[in-house]
Amino acid sequence: MRLVLLGAPGSGKGTQAARLAKRLDIPQLSTGDMLRAAVSEGTPIGTKVKATTERGELVPDDLVVAIVAERISQPDAKSGFILDGFPRTIAQAAALDEILRAAHLRIDRVLELDVDEAALLSRILNRANEARSNGHARADDTEAALRVRLAEYRGQTRPLADYYREQGLLKSINGLQSIDKVASSLLEALDA
Repeated sequence: MRLVLLGAPGSGKGTQAARLAKRLDIPQLSTGDMLRAAVSEGTPIGTKVKATTERGELVPDDLVVAIVAERISQPDAKSGFILDGFPRTIAQAAALDEILRAAHLRIDRVLELDVDEAALLSRILNRANEARSNGHARADDTEAALRVRLAEYRGQTRPLADYYREQGLLKSINGLQSIDKVASSLLEALDA
């Protein structure tokens, strides 16, 4: 099964992707992890990613798409995968469609964790405060940075819901439920 998991920052995508991956016995493919791995391995793409991020720029679509294409072609992803953090834009989604079409594959389902932004901001700020108290704070876990990330999500990634809805692939789940209830709802959406 080939899945895309959508949701705003802090919606629980990483947590739920890991649970689904274990349950379905398919890899969770996080673009952040893939980019970091390419950089640490010093691959040609990783070298370009490192130079881009060191300049403080966002990694361009062509590099992100190339890393994802390389990763989904690996043996462990042959029976399926969960994409967590990709695609982020309509252009990336179209590129993913082309990559899969060339391999005679397709996305089976897109699951969206739908979360009210006010509740989400509160959730993320609470998580950031807990992380700070444990000495594990991220530099970008400030209210200002979170508002920027949410605005970027609304502008760039949120339109993917319509893109996938038009293809009949999207199932939205209330992401404010308990972790276990969200997990159950995701599995139910896959069975539907």
